[in-house]
Amino acid sequence: MKRTRIPLIALAAASALALSACASGTDAGGETTATPAPAPTFAEGSTMAALADAGTITIGTKFDQPLFGLMGPSGTPEGFDVEIGKIIAAQLGIGEEDIEWVESVSANREPFIQNGEVDIVVATYTINDTRKEVVSFAGPYYMAGQSILVLADNEDIKTEDDLVGQPVCSVTGSTPAANLEALGAEVLLTDTYSNCLGPLRDGTVVAVSTDNVILAGLAAQNEGEFKVVGEPFTEEPYGIGLALDDTEFRMWINDVLEASYEDGSYEAAWNATAGTVLPFVEPPAVDRY
Repeated sequence: MKRTRIPLIALAAASALALSACASGTDAGGETTATPAPAPTFAEGSTMAALADAGTITIGTKFDQPLFGLMGPSGTPEGFDVEIGKIIAAQLGIGEEDIEWVESVSANREPFIQNGEVDIVVATYTINDTRKEVVSFAGPYYMAGQSILVLADNEDIKTEDDLVGQPVCSVTGSTPAANLEALGAEVLLTDTYSNCLGPLRDGTVVAVSTDNVILAGLAAQNEGEFKVVGEPFTEEPYGIGLALDDTEFRMWINDVLEASYEDGSYEAAWNATAGTVLPFVEPPAVDRY
């Protein structure tokens, strides 16, 4: 679905966030739920006003990454990125039932934002200068790091140095794939990280390499088959992608993120999803560039 963007005006003081009106709870299944803010008021012409008036938001996320964005049996995605998306929607007065989720693999995140097919992308999306030339980022809201997944009985691969000259699987358009090429690995590219598991199982590649949190989810989903080895060898700040130069919307999302750190909704979202496998760490400071 392609959306028409409304031109922005400068952020007005009257654009009250009403952040304190948003509360988070936990449903019977353990998944956090974000309660929509009551009738938030935003500056006329802003993206926030347009979305609030429409009563719906389209969010791009991953559908194949356990813990962060995985299509659930209910037919809607589940995970930490999904919960972050719900927190943002709630502050627009939009309930989770009115969120349209669009699968956004690594290669199509920028095109989806540029073409207006999504309003935001929350999809283990590393902020970097190249991407900031075509889209904007709020956040970061999490700091990941690239690591290595191998078969459970592999004792040969211990650090990134052991990947030099070796076949390693990663995803087209991702930061980890570029890092592997710079490292000197023979990179096998596919569209999703779950599609890397077959080549790892049959020996086509010796490892899969991407962010540690993604690998931890894959290992947890396939207990006993794989293990994560070595220490993270990069820093991957996860941000929320949105339209280039929509500074007002970016700053507003940063406000929402910071409020979620203070009111406990961020930590609740983590504990209900990725926190079932990974320890909680304090979120990084947002970058208001």
